[in-house]
Amino acid sequence: QVQLVESGGGLVQPGGSLRLSCAASRSMYNMAWYRQAPGKQREWVAVITTGGSTRYRDSVKGRFIISRDDAKNTVYLQMNSLKPDDTAVYYCNGKIGTINYWGQGTQVTVSS
Repeated sequence: QVQLVESGGGLVQPGGSLRLSCAASRSMYNMAWYRQAPGKQREWVAVITTGGSTRYRDSVKGRFIISRDDAKNTVYLQMNSLKPDDTAVYYCNGKIGTINYWGQGTQVTVSS
């Protein structure tokens, strides 16, 4: 059974930084981060392909960086210049073939 385990969430002040990690139980193809704020739908944040290409939603461009360490089956999300609007539960997503796998989520709260 494929498992994805996120870590690194927490409470941070506006302008601060956090680094999220997602460890997979096996190698994955494209990996991505999503987030879901209270009362809102889950939204895509960033994706990294097996070749290392990256894409970001417009609201996080220039602030977030997605990376992966294939030797550790781990994907990271470095989040800088955090804003209150970034507050959400962040989910790791990995795809094998046509099947999507999700982590349990990690809470990120940006507040003074």
